[in-house]
Amino acid sequence: MKTGQAEIVETSKGIQKSGLMSRRIAILEFILRIVAFFNTIGSAILMGTTHETLPFFTQFIRFQAEYNDLPALTFFVVANAVVSGYLILSLTLAFVHIVKRKTQNTRILLIVLDVAMLGLLAAGASSAAAIVYLAHNGNNKTNWFAICQQFNSFCERISGSLIGSFIAVFLFILLILLSAIALSRRH
Repeated sequence: MKTGQAEIVETSKGIQKSGLMSRRIAILEFILRIVAFFNTIGSAILMGTTHETLPFFTQFIRFQAEYNDLPALTFFVVANAVVSGYLILSLTLAFVHIVKRKTQNTRILLIVLDVAMLGLLAAGASSAAAIVYLAHNGNNKTNWFAICQQFNSFCERISGSLIGSFIAVFLFILLILLSAIALSRRH
């Protein structure tokens, strides 16, 4: 075999390996988007259905704790709902990345939108985390009392919702890194 033919064979094997690796990255991105969707929609539903009522002296006077009593928790629900809607829509582009090879423009678009959604999700989760911290610990300087001693179920649910949202933040960071790696491998 001539040296020119050997170089062509080696080059084609390199292209096949690169194409296979890009496809694997695209499949992993697709799966991560599905997992992130379930985390964000689960967090939004869990927080949105959080409600607890405690009786006070009589059954006619009651204390209630709901997520929509605090604007930060409402923002958390909206942010998670928006991000989960985006994740469902982005699955179509993620599927295109599995099927096609030349997807540089859509990868760049997804990176930009993923960064924007990461910012929204992190802002919502961080604002809710501050409220959850106050619910658990209170603030003696401002006379805000910890309510988690009385509203156990409420606090458990909002804490669990935060965990799901922060997992989704981590998954978005992985998605952005994987997209950047896949984009850099094509150049």
